[in-house]
Parts: sequence; structure tokens; C-alpha cells
Amino acid sequence: MRLYNILARLLDYPSPDLLAHLDEIVQLIKADTAIHQHESEEISAFIYWLQTHSLTEIQQIYVQTFDMQPEHDLHMTHHIHGDSRDRGPALIDLAEHFKANGLELKEGEIPDYLPLLLEYVSTLEVDESRFFLADVGKILAILAENLEKSESPYAKLIRLVEQRGQLLKAA
Repeated sequence: MRLYNILARLLDYPSPDLLAHLDEIVQLIKADTAIHQHESEEISAFIYWLQTHSLTEIQQIYVQTFDMQPEHDLHMTHHIHGDSRDRGPALIDLAEHFKANGLELKEGEIPDYLPLLLEYVSTLEVDESRFFLADVGKILAILAENLEKSESPYAKLIRLVEQRGQLLKAA
């Protein structure tokens, strides 16, 4: 699903390539009928925010947000295990799951990094992606709340991922 690829790019470390393709991303989200209007509006607002800052400013904000504040870490198992020994087996299990499903990690990639998870989720069917994201739903909710407290523009992107992972309740 294209939405997850777009969110993966927007949540990854900002690059000149990303900034060069923002207008294309806006066109893609507006044209994709699988992306809800409120999602398109939130992503467009975030892209507008990106366009009002220089690459250096965005990179500084990104580092300050995600690398300097552990409660904003984009590595999902960090929120469960911290730096304990339990995190290693969780990462190995996730890497093996990816490999079994055809996703090869690049050298140095940590499998619980949210943009990487979103790339994987983009290869799944709608129900599969919802179930996969539901597994990290509580972490996403906490992460989004922490980002909202810091008034981070990234909070709304995390909320979109969280909402996509909410399981439909039976009526």
C-alpha cells in the first residue's frame, strides 16, 4: 500500500532526495483512493511544514526529536525492552520474520525501525497490515502521545500509522 511507503519516507531521516520529491508525494496521496481524505490532509500539512524549512533545519529537528529523546525513539522494541538483553532476541525474531517473508535487511539495518516496518507493511494485504500494526499499536500510541506533548509535527504521522493498525471491533 502506497500510504505506508510514503509514511516510511516521511518518518526516515530527511534527505535532499525527499525534499526534491515532496510535490510528487502530494500528487500521489491525492490520487490514491486507498488514502482517506483526513490522511491526505495530515500528510499534506506535514509536507507544507517541511517545505517551510531548510534541509539543515529539518535534519536538526529530526535528530533532536528522535535521536536525543529516548521517549521518541523510532525503534519499537526500545519502548518495550530498553537496552536490556531481552531486546536482542526480539530483534532476531523480527529479522527472521522479514527474511521468511522476502524482505532482506541491508547491512546495519535494525528491523524494528518504524520506517523499515512501514516498508514491510506496504507489501502486505490490508488485513495483514492492520494486524501487523496492531501488534505495535500500544507503542505507537505512547510514541504519538510523547511527540504531541513536545508539539512535534511528526506526531500526526505516527497517529496515522496507529489508526491504520486499529482492529475493527465487531458490532
